[in-house]
Amino acid sequence: MARYIFLVAFVIATVSSWAQAAVVEHTFNVGNLKVRKLCRNSIITAVNGQYPGPTISAYEGDTLVVHVVNHSPYNISIHWHGIFQLLSAWADGPSYVTQCPILPGNKYTYKFNIIAQEGTLWWHAHFSSLRTTVYGALIIQPRAGPNAYPFPKPYKEVPILLGEWWKSNMADIEKVTINAGGIPPPSDAYTINGRMGDLYRCSSKHTYKLEVEPGQTYMLRIINAAMNNQLFFKIAGHSFTVVAVDASYTMPYKTDVLVLAPGQTVDVLMVADAPPGQYYMAARAYISAVGPPNTPFDNTTTTGILQYKCNNVPPSTNTGSLIIMPFMPAFNDTPTAYKFYSSLTGLIKPGMASVPLDVDEKMFMTFGLGVMPCLPDQTKCNRFQLLGNMNNISFHFPTKMSLLEAHFNGVQGIYTSDFPDEPPLVFDYTNNALNISLPLILTTTGTKLKRLKYNSVVEIVLQNTALIGAESHPLHLHGFNFFVLAQGFGNYNQDSAQKMFNLVHPLVRNTIAVPVGGWAVIRFRADNPGVWLMHCHLDSHLPIGLGMAFEVGNGPTPYSTLPPPPPDFPTC
Repeated sequence: MARYIFLVAFVIATVSSWAQAAVVEHTFNVGNLKVRKLCRNSIITAVNGQYPGPTISAYEGDTLVVHVVNHSPYNISIHWHGIFQLLSAWADGPSYVTQCPILPGNKYTYKFNIIAQEGTLWWHAHFSSLRTTVYGALIIQPRAGPNAYPFPKPYKEVPILLGEWWKSNMADIEKVTINAGGIPPPSDAYTINGRMGDLYRCSSKHTYKLEVEPGQTYMLRIINAAMNNQLFFKIAGHSFTVVAVDASYTMPYKTDVLVLAPGQTVDVLMVADAPPGQYYMAARAYISAVGPPNTPFDNTTTTGILQYKCNNVPPSTNTGSLIIMPFMPAFNDTPTAYKFYSSLTGLIKPGMASVPLDVDEKMFMTFGLGVMPCLPDQTKCNRFQLLGNMNNISFHFPTKMSLLEAHFNGVQGIYTSDFPDEPPLVFDYTNNALNISLPLILTTTGTKLKRLKYNSVVEIVLQNTALIGAESHPLHLHGFNFFVLAQGFGNYNQDSAQKMFNLVHPLVRNTIAVPVGGWAVIRFRADNPGVWLMHCHLDSHLPIGLGMAFEVGNGPTPYSTLPPPPPDFPTC
């Protein structure tokens, strides 16, 4: 009811100031792009010949219209990560969930209103592994302008997109990986705004550089667009004040190190108060996995250069001694990662919805990895294929029709609405000694949704498991933000956990990195009709089934009823 009341108020306010709202229109031409990185030529999929893709800037209340024209040889769809898509679920983007993909040579127009959101979000491909190179920033300014920020207006705002790079074509890698029933090899490099930096071969001339004025305050809008790795981020000689995550304001939090899981965004204020000179910004992996020894990972570091604008400082032409490197955390520094994640709290502004106290639906959801016998067409698979699962169900994507279309038209046989509220077996979820117990790691497949009544309040205990190997999985919920009430390590204990619940100023997110071998409790109000995917944002885990979906019914009014799909809606 809270968001419905806000919607009505929003509509009234919008009508009274209609001249201020705008239609922001873009055309995304998706096609092949020749690039040269790491001393070799590659052909990647990109938008408008850009890597990363174009930044979209809009104001809260604007209507965004994006014409996506697929000139590539691959199917594609675009997800607007973090956008609520209130009554516009057809534009959410995940293939086979809210739409069928856009076929080569075809096009689709995404149209939606930006309602009650401001901050840093992003967009990315949501088909196969194309988001490796198909992504960009989506920045929403407050309707009242930068002076409406709950902190002093920064001198300049700078998007920082962290990415991941493979020398080989990721679409080809994914086919081989699925055939073998495993996971893809680690990446070859990380990127900052599409550039790798001085520490990689053939990359020093293409290092990202940010020039700053001494004494000025900069807002860095940082996005982790990497495929499979959480990342530490630092700038030598400088500290940050975190002011927002996932386009939701936070209480100011000071730190010299940031941690971002794939899909997450962090807005920080950075004062250029170091002695004038050149300083490296750097990102490297946070590897949370506790599993088989000697598991390979990308242990490289990407760098950019923060350059003070001073006449007496020479420009950086190479990796000279003038550039200061930050001391980075160890790859497995879970205490530093957990301290960052657990120290953030939300800033609830006047008029914003507070935490709903009465809960209608309670779920206990285990998630992690399991196995199933190889399928006949997996010719390179050795006995068992690796699968992700939630409550021991590996999510199987339909191909005949999208889930949302089947839901809207009442089509039977595409999915069932019997996703369980708890796992089929209670066991010691975080016991590493059980990680290869065959009776526990065997999983099942299915296209099962959890049905929710409109406006119901849902509380979910997200319990990580150590089966196959424990890892901090970043879970992303489409269509909603959620309140993070508490998080911790080990098996969830209701009595002790509820004493930790933050019901006053909890963090608000759309993607949470559940602690490795641990748990988190989230709560949200299901006031957005449609079908909404919840999945691990480690890209190697989505195609193997680490996800599920919510089926949210219509409300009692036209303002709470999903309208029909647009005329150009892609079908399978």
